[in-house]
Order: sequence, then structure tokens, then C-alpha cells
Amino acid sequence: MKKIRVVMWGFGAMGSGMVNLMLQKSGIEVVGVIDQRPELAGKDIGDVLKLGKKVGITVTDKPETVLQKGKVDVCLQAIHSFTKIVFPYLKQALEAGINVISIAEEMSCPAAQEPELAKQLDEIARKNNVTLLGTGINPGFILDQMVVNLTGVCLNVEHIEASRINDLSPFGKTVMETQGVGTTPEEFKKGIEDASIVGHIGFPESVMMISDALGLGVDRIEQTREPIISKTHRETPVVKVEPGMVAGCRHIATAYRGDKEVIKLIHPQQIHPEAEKVDTGDYIKIKGDPDISLAIKPEVPGGKGTMAMAVNMIPLVVKAGPGLKRMTDMPIPACLMGDKAYERGA
Repeated sequence: MKKIRVVMWGFGAMGSGMVNLMLQKSGIEVVGVIDQRPELAGKDIGDVLKLGKKVGITVTDKPETVLQKGKVDVCLQAIHSFTKIVFPYLKQALEAGINVISIAEEMSCPAAQEPELAKQLDEIARKNNVTLLGTGINPGFILDQMVVNLTGVCLNVEHIEASRINDLSPFGKTVMETQGVGTTPEEFKKGIEDASIVGHIGFPESVMMISDALGLGVDRIEQTREPIISKTHRETPVVKVEPGMVAGCRHIATAYRGDKEVIKLIHPQQIHPEAEKVDTGDYIKIKGDPDISLAIKPEVPGGKGTMAMAVNMIPLVVKAGPGLKRMTDMPIPACLMGDKAYERGA
């Protein structure tokens, strides 16, 4: 079996975890790692990952040295959450003739908020005969693709409610900032007003994926964001929260077709919810024929889930047709446990 050659762009909390995972997969060969932090440039990834051995691949801050057509099959990107910010990085890899998988939340369905950039990315990918996919645990799976999959056994669907109560602790600095973790309630309110704090990134994207897949005709989305105030000390490698500070955000999106509510997505997420005896879980309720209720307790871990989704989609992206794809366009993902798993796809 010919191994799929992968470059990792972004070597933070998620990127380093993905590289560690790919090093364990028989059908994947990591051929490069890109990160803009000068303190990492030139270091062997084995040293950065604390593997106790050299891997023979050094981190570079010069993407053009590793993004070479014919030498790389897929570029995984874990850089930022917003389509506008990651656009130039996606463009560079696509124009090099390399398939791209991004975990930028908005890239799960960029047409939801950045239709012009989505059109440009699709055109660039098609012109260079490569595939671009945005994925992750959420958006990308729990509150959209898994919902869509469950409706496949329904004769009709009237309403969908899905919620994810999860632990933010494994994520890096960018996610903490967008969630307002570590701020005061006053700073949180100001951040919501000036859009520096956005809560969960991905509700419009998840709603569009569900609505388009089912033909629900959503034409309006309303969102609310409230701070989750901590009563105790909580800490992760990238943020500290004292009592009275914000530990997370309760974010709700309600989607309508005309005046009728058809989708409600609920996502209260915080660091170390167990510190205040909060049980985590993923829940989907579909009102239709038949009614369906699914509960996963505790929640699928966000960090592990995001890493797994990106890596497990690699062979499917390599075999997909050119252009910008959503997870709802792709075959159902599966864990890459052996050679047969790499044969799936279009």
C-alpha cells in the first residue's frame, strides 16, 4: 500500500496531536510540519512532541519549502477558526496542487457566512484538481453530520434539537479567546459587543448543512450567548480562571423557516466542567416519524474527536472529486485501523 504523504500546517494543541496520531497510522507518512513560531523552527518534531527520539522531520516557518506538488498529497491545517483568516493559507496549498483538510470551524461550510470566499476557494480547488474539506468534532460531526445521518431513517422531520455539553480544556489559546474563557463578566459582555468573543464558532455552518441536506428551507437564525461564571479555580496549560471569572459560554442558535422553529442547537462549553459537577454529553432529539432520541454520555472528547476526524478523513479526501466539500458531501468517516480503511472513498 502506498502511503499518503501529509504536511501539517499549525503545530499547536490540535496540530501536534494530529501529527502524533498520524505517526501511528500505517497508511500515512508525515513529510513536513509548518509553524510560524520562531522558537519551533529547525526543531525535530520528535523533540517537540517529547517522543524520546528523533523523527527526522524538522519544523519549518517557510511553507513553500514543503508544499511542493508531487511530493505532498494532503495538507492538514490547524491555524485559526475564521475563513477570512485562513483563506491565504488554504489558497497557497491548493495552488500548489495539494488537497487540504482544515479544522477552521467556519470552513465546515464557508458559504454560510463567507459565500464569496467559498466560491473562490471552490474555483481554486477545481482549477488545480484538488479537494478542500473543513471538518472537526463540531462543526463537522456531532451537531450536523451525525444529525443528518440519523434523519436517514425518518419518513419526515418536523423539528431537530441537538445539544453538546462539553469540556473545552484540551483546546488551545485561540479557542479560549473566542469563548471568552479567563475574562471577567464585564470583559465578556464587552467582547460580545465588539465581536472579539463569539462563543461557539460554527452554528450558522451546522444549520446550513442540516437545512440543505434535508431541504428544511431555513431562512433565519437567532443566537444568544451567556457567560458561564466559575465558582472555583480552574486551569489549563493556556488559561487560568479564578472564582467570579468566565469559564465558558452558553451559546444557543435557533433556526426558523418563516415563523416556524425547525432547528435548535445548544452548546454550553467550559473548561473543567467536572470542577462544578457538570455532566457532559451529546444529545440529539428529532421530532418526526419516527421520533429519535440519542444520548452519548460523557461527550465525545473535543480534542481527540477533532484530531481523529481530520486524520480519518485523509484517504477519503484524496479520493474525492475536486472542489470545496462539506462533510455532508463525503462518505461516512471511519477510524483508520488497517489497510482496508484506506481503500474506501469515491
